[in-house]
Amino acid sequence: MLTAERRQFILEILRRDKKVLSTELSAVLKVSEDTIRRDLRELAEAGLLQRVHGGALLTSPATASYADRQKQAPKEKEAIAIAAAKLVCPGQVVILDGGTTTLQVTRHLPKDLPATVVTNSPPIAIALAEHPHIEVVMLGGKLYKKALVNVGTVTIESLRMIRADLCMLGVCSLHPEVGISVPNLDEAHVKRAMIAGSAEVVGLVTAEKLDTAAPYVVESIHALTYLVTAPTVSNQMLAAYKSLGLTIIRDE
Repeated sequence: MLTAERRQFILEILRRDKKVLSTELSAVLKVSEDTIRRDLRELAEAGLLQRVHGGALLTSPATASYADRQKQAPKEKEAIAIAAAKLVCPGQVVILDGGTTTLQVTRHLPKDLPATVVTNSPPIAIALAEHPHIEVVMLGGKLYKKALVNVGTVTIESLRMIRADLCMLGVCSLHPEVGISVPNLDEAHVKRAMIAGSAEVVGLVTAEKLDTAAPYVVESIHALTYLVTAPTVSNQMLAAYKSLGLTIIRDE
């Protein structure tokens, strides 16, 4: 088998099984584990998978630009946003993390809802500017242009002063073993601070982000109180998450 054919085979197995193990690939393809590790390394450098100890996992589509992500799975994101918006109660302090799905949540908050929303996302702050009863607290920091969120020491220090009732977390990658992970280290620190300052944490996750991993781990899966996903996601795909005690919300 040629190198290109072998690597294509690895990607096909990864898409089917959601993960690959170096030892198993070595046995099936009848090549050394060193060869498999080299294949995985070069596929990871091409952005086609995420290497982990002993093998590899799928990568998240969250590596795309903000503008491109707005075009991805719009109906799925709207379904998630409608379900997530129902979790916000009057009078709460809510942290809205950046992301195209959390932006959708702002569009489904009732017009008579009194609440305080804390966000590091300029698009979310602007979307809520016309809401009659929501006070918006904009977190400062350095703008991470790819995701359109503020990050850095200023953002984290501001979050340490806040005790929120609820955090709506934009999840780049979610995996039962790896947990919550993101492609940017600064974002990982900010998301971790958001989780630490919130009584409950809601993970907003489209199907394509489930069972994927990114380079920087935010927290374990147990940091989430709720996992809100689309009604089209199968029970089989969610079984591992349910077994870990997560409350799964999939409103029709």
